[in-house]
Amino acid sequence: MSNEGQLRLDWAREHMPVCSMISERFRKEKPFSGIRISMALHVEAKTGILALLMREGGGEISLASCNPLSSDDSVVEALRDNYHLDVHAKKGIDEETYYRYLNSVLDIKPQLVVDDGGDLVKLLHTTREESSGEVIGGNEETTTGVVRLRAMERDGVLKFPMFNVNDANMKHLFDNRYGTGQSTLDGFMHSTNLLIAGKNVVVAGYGYCGRGIASRMRGMGGIVTVTEIDPVKAVEARMDGFNVSTMNRAIREADIVVTATGMKNVISYDDMLVAKEGAVLCNSGHFNNEIAVGELQRKAMSVKQVRNEVKRYRLDNGNSVDVISDGRLVNLASGQGHPVEIMDMSFAIQALAAEYLVKHHGDMESKVYEVPREIDNEVAMIKLRSLGIKLDNLSSEQLEYMNSWKEGT
Repeated sequence: MSNEGQLRLDWAREHMPVCSMISERFRKEKPFSGIRISMALHVEAKTGILALLMREGGGEISLASCNPLSSDDSVVEALRDNYHLDVHAKKGIDEETYYRYLNSVLDIKPQLVVDDGGDLVKLLHTTREESSGEVIGGNEETTTGVVRLRAMERDGVLKFPMFNVNDANMKHLFDNRYGTGQSTLDGFMHSTNLLIAGKNVVVAGYGYCGRGIASRMRGMGGIVTVTEIDPVKAVEARMDGFNVSTMNRAIREADIVVTATGMKNVISYDDMLVAKEGAVLCNSGHFNNEIAVGELQRKAMSVKQVRNEVKRYRLDNGNSVDVISDGRLVNLASGQGHPVEIMDMSFAIQALAAEYLVKHHGDMESKVYEVPREIDNEVAMIKLRSLGIKLDNLSSEQLEYMNSWKEGT
């Protein structure tokens, strides 16, 4: 199996030019020399390249999965066998094993934390406080984790600075929109082999992830309705040409429903009771609570495995709904995750933000920081260089014009 994982790692590295260029510098400069780094990410080929990049920069790496269903076992084996990386991950683990793995990566008493969803940081502030004393800071990859971090900062309990990597321009403008849009389709089609064209598709949430999913579903011929709680985003969805409705109303005609909000119970059991017979429900958010799967499992009259990754629940009103991958994020539990080139940019942000923390943590407070603009720009310029694209520069006359209030037209 490690041979298969090695092929995936090699393929990913070949298509990650931004990380490769950063890796060249890291190997020379060793910005993480002597730094212990605990990471919780979806352990597959692209994250494997990030972990190796951080190690090439001198870091001592311990890596765990941030989701019980998102690990690629072949990549896990290759990272262990071929690179001797400390990895704690396996696809399909139970909750007890999941948290045991997370605790294992904290045993190195990290100085840096790279988190996806906030579970590592949560443990460092609760049951593993004894391991938090040397942490100088960390990065958070996703919306769900950033929501947690902001709540911790608001309550005055955050112990170290954390970068909000999720909202960096070179992350959310591409990863959340194009990455989630494509990988959600990949996961849905891999798990169901169903046609999207002509189907009524409901997308919950019109943040960058929801926008990407909605546009890709429409591109495949789906008739898309968006549900939202934010009035501005709802207006935007409408002006982008989508129907806008409430979940309880939209689900009555939906053939496919995708959640992408970071909020729990977006599809409630009451919503399922009025859902169209045979509606397929899936989630692209980090945690498996956007669909009320726990309540569904307790109240359903029966459950049947209808495909490898799809379960059919018969409800007490006689109708049924099909749920993909137990409501866990469909793009990784049932697909291959975001495209390689997308994660190249996102993980470049991760690496450079971690380097910034090492250099500047002494000047930072225990709060949530946005990624500095210069890091965004550096990643963008490396990406353009890898594409062979050059930009115009302002002339001295244009610079003078831009900075003067006296200039006329």
